[in-house]
Amino acid sequence: MTPAENVPADAHAPVETLYEGRWLSLRKRGRWEYAERNNPGGAVIILAVTPEDKVLFVEQYRVSILQNTIEMPAGLVGDLPDQADEGALLAAQRELEEETGYRCQRVEFIHTGPSSSGMSTEMIAFVRAWELEKVGLGGGDETENIVVHEVPRRDAGAWLFARAAEGYSIDPKLFAGLWFIEHGAPATEAASKKS
Repeated sequence: MTPAENVPADAHAPVETLYEGRWLSLRKRGRWEYAERNNPGGAVIILAVTPEDKVLFVEQYRVSILQNTIEMPAGLVGDLPDQADEGALLAAQRELEEETGYRCQRVEFIHTGPSSSGMSTEMIAFVRAWELEKVGLGGGDETENIVVHEVPRRDAGAWLFARAAEGYSIDPKLFAGLWFIEHGAPATEAASKKS
C-alpha cells in the first residue's frame, strides 16, 4: 500500500470549528475531531542536566487529569503577548529559568514531533540545554506551583518508576528525553533545524 492509499477519504474535508477557547480550539474535519493550540509555535521540552550530572524534572498538579505529574521542564512557544514571534530555542531558555531556576549558556535543537497525533495538531520540539548555572529558585510563574527535582542521571529511569508507584503520573515523553540526553540527534536532522 502506498502512502497516498492510506489517506482517509475525508482527510481534506473543510475544517469546522466546534469550540474556540483562549489556549485551545476544538476542530472537526470530516469525521475526525481534534484539538489545536491557538499559539502557532507549539511547545518545547527542555533536556537539562546540571554540572553535577543530575537531570532536571518538574512536578506539578495537572487539573486535566487531576494528578501530580512528573515532566521535564517545558512550555509553549510564543505564548506571551510580547513574544509572539519567539522560536523554540528562545522559549526553551526562558522556560528553563522560569521553571527550574537554571540558566543555560546555549541550547541545541534535537527533534520535533506531534504530542498526540490522533488528538492534536500540537508539535513539540525537544531542545538540549547546555552549561547550566543556578540563578534562582524556579517554581514557575505566578500561576504555577512547580517543584524542581534534580535526579542523578544514572538513577533517572528507576526514580521515575518509583514516582509512578507512588501515584504520580509520569509523562512518557520523559523516556524519549532520557534517550535523547544519552544519544543526541542525528547530525543531519539537527543541522537542518538550526534557527
